[in-house]
Amino acid sequence: MSHRRPAPCSRAARLGVLVGAGALALGAIGYGVGVIGEGPSIIPGPRTGGALAPQAAANGVDQAGAQWSPASDANYRPADRPNDYDIDRIVVHVTQSTAPIAEQVFRDPGHRAAAHYLVRADDGRITQMVREHDVAYHAGNWDWNNRSIGIEHEGFVDQPDRWFTDAAYRASARLVADIAARHDIPLTREHIVGHNEVPGATHTDPGPYWDWDRCMNLIQEI
Repeated sequence: MSHRRPAPCSRAARLGVLVGAGALALGAIGYGVGVIGEGPSIIPGPRTGGALAPQAAANGVDQAGAQWSPASDANYRPADRPNDYDIDRIVVHVTQSTAPIAEQVFRDPGHRAAAHYLVRADDGRITQMVREHDVAYHAGNWDWNNRSIGIEHEGFVDQPDRWFTDAAYRASARLVADIAARHDIPLTREHIVGHNEVPGATHTDPGPYWDWDRCMNLIQEI
């Protein structure tokens, strides 16, 4: 598959968010390089010609049942995937924060990073922050940003019992399966990867306690 790459510009950034008097470094939240989008974030309309579920199309999101909370347009680049770039990877992240903090960070234009989706631990609620056809700065790799969709999971990599819940695994599996169906992505570990597996990655999420066997089995069952 070809992955067209425009001339590089702008810069990479990886920032933390201030919480009270201390700084919480969102180590799992990636960074990206690309053209910074212009204009205000708006509620997106459904794409024409896309294979969206009726509920998703009506709500202006790609995933049925997802809540829309737009990331700052400094944290992603408008695109027209898959017409301009093939999508053939899904990248699994862990936020190293709570979901509200991650959502706040992705709405901050100074962060220069965001993922397409955020999965809440307690109930598996899915929040979409970037449309799938746009390029989110999440992978820390120009080519992989262009070709992938990023899913952040609320939690901390060293606290799996608290954050890697059954609800989160099941909601994530449904989301991954649906994304894969929309973009003809094979349901294999070559195409569904951790942030730590992205070439040149400096992050370790989703970490050693993410249960890949459980994750992939749930995806395959859908």
